[in-house]
Order: sequence, then C-alpha cells, then structure tokens
Amino acid sequence: MSLPNRMFRSMLYYVTLLFTTVWWASACILAALLGVKWRRGGVYDQAAWNWSRGLLWAAGSPVKLAGFERVPQDQPVVYVSNHQSWFDILALAGTIPGTLRFVAKKEMASIPLLGRAMKAAGHIYIDRQNRAQAIEAYEEVAAWIRGGLSTVVFPEGTRSRTGRLLPFKKGPFVLALAAQVPVVPVYVSNTFQILPKAHVILRPQPITIFFGESIATKGMTYDDREQLLERSHAEIVRMRAASPDAVFDA
Repeated sequence: MSLPNRMFRSMLYYVTLLFTTVWWASACILAALLGVKWRRGGVYDQAAWNWSRGLLWAAGSPVKLAGFERVPQDQPVVYVSNHQSWFDILALAGTIPGTLRFVAKKEMASIPLLGRAMKAAGHIYIDRQNRAQAIEAYEEVAAWIRGGLSTVVFPEGTRSRTGRLLPFKKGPFVLALAAQVPVVPVYVSNTFQILPKAHVILRPQPITIFFGESIATKGMTYDDREQLLERSHAEIVRMRAASPDAVFDA
C-alpha cells in the first residue's frame, strides 16, 4: 500500500479509536455504576466486539479464523497467544466466538477511560513485579474461568519489538492448571507488520488467527507447569512456521 493510503488509513483508525473508545468505554463504566451484572452477550461483551471490529475495519485489516474447530465448545478454555502488536488484542476480542476476558499487565489500567472500562467489564490486571498480588489475581481469574468464562493470556508478557517470539512466563500456565480447563495455543499472524511496538503509521494487512490442538489440564498439578509451557510454545512455533508472516521473520 502506498504511503498516502497508509496515512489515510492511519488517520481513519485513530479518529475511530478516539470516538469508539469514548462511546463503548463509557457504556461499560456507566453499566458498572448502575450495577449491571455480566451476562453472555450483554453490554460488556457487545462493547468489546463492536469496539474491536470497528477498529479492525478502520485499519483495513480483516480477520479470519483457521482451525477453530479444534477448540472445545462445551467448556471454558485458556487461550495462550503470541503478542506482536496491539492488533493481537483487537483481532482476538473482535472475532473469537463467545465471551472472553483478558489478563492484562497493570500498566493498562492507567490508560484514560479504557483502563477503567476494562476493569468494569471484568478484565484482570496483573502486577508481575508483585508476586503476592499476581497470585491473588490469578486465583480470581481461575474462579471466573471455572464459572464459565474463557480467558486470553499472553505468556510473553509484553509485545515483541522484533516480531519474534519472546520467552514464555510460567504464570499463565499456573492459571490454566488452577482452573483445570484446556489450554488452546493460538498464533495471530501479520499483526507485527500492521503496527510494530512504538510505531504510529499503519501498514494494513489481513490477519489470520491460527488455533492449535488443545491441551487437557485435568489431573495436572503445579509441578506440570513447565511441561504445559513447553507444549504450548512448541505448538505456537509450529503454527508460526506455517503462517504467512514466516517469510517476514526469516
């Protein structure tokens, strides 16, 4: 795409970001203040879907799912995803069927309006530098999952600055073991090319979300966390090798 077209898409994206964030974040905050409880397909789910889909449209980056039939449909799961760009969040929140909650680093809580809206909608912030707080937060998330909510975690902990996979942290896998629900490895392709960390001009690309074979955790214990991490990492590496952006990373 030519630079003028990229500039146009970037301007459209940021204008859309401003107005849709104010609208949908305000809806979540107001709903929480009025005591509106979470329900499937309710205001909190609608806000996440519409906000994410509106931004993906503005960015000219359609999303398709590949291998979603591998995801267990009769129970909540923990989606373990790579994290290359802000667009990973938009792609996952806007296209995965069902209700999702994200485990986010605590710094996101300070984003004006959006941080408070995420908290109101039930997303969980983790302070990875505070072990006691992180353990407490993971226990809260595990209870949500057992209650029927699927969750997205980014085991790399932050967005990659190079597009390559960063080392995985063990916390998200301890969460899955505590909840005793399947882990679904996920690879989100092309998002690094759209908007690398610390960049502002978009390079619109189609996005594909690849779903790997789910990994059962029932019966596993805390001692199995390393094994679960390695199996999830290997599956994401496998999907990455077969994805369109593997050429970009060569």
